[in-house]
Amino acid sequence: QVRLVESGGGSVRPGASLRLSCEVSGHTYTANYLGWFRQAPGKKREGVAAVSKGGGFTYYVDSVKGRFTISHDNAKNTVYLQMNSLKPEDTAMYYCAAISLAVGDDWYDLNVVDAWGQGTSVTVSA
Repeated sequence: QVRLVESGGGSVRPGASLRLSCEVSGHTYTANYLGWFRQAPGKKREGVAAVSKGGGFTYYVDSVKGRFTISHDNAKNTVYLQMNSLKPEDTAMYYCAAISLAVGDDWYDLNVVDAWGQGTSVTVSA
C-alpha cells in the first residue's frame, strides 16, 4: 500500500508563496511519477504538475507554468510543490498522487493515478 501525506497548505494573500510537501511511503515501485492535483469547489480535479521519480522530467498545467515548481527528493521520498505568485484562482484542495505513467498516457489523466493523499487546503484571498 502506498501512503502519501501532504502538508504545507494555508491561507495567504495574492502574490504570496507556499510550499507543499508530500511524504511518500509504502510500495511505490509501480509508480514512476509523483504529482499534484487540485480541486476547487464545484470543479473537476485537475493535474497541476508531475515529476519523474528520478526528477529528470516535469510537467505543468499551463496556468501554473513559471509560478510553480515541482521537485522530488529521492533520499527523503518526498515531493514538493513550490508555489509562487499565488492567485485567487489557485484556491483549491491540493492532492498528492502516485502515478504510473506509460508511453502514450497523459500525466494529468486521473486514471493513471495509483494512490492519493488526503489533501491539503490552499486559499488565496485578499
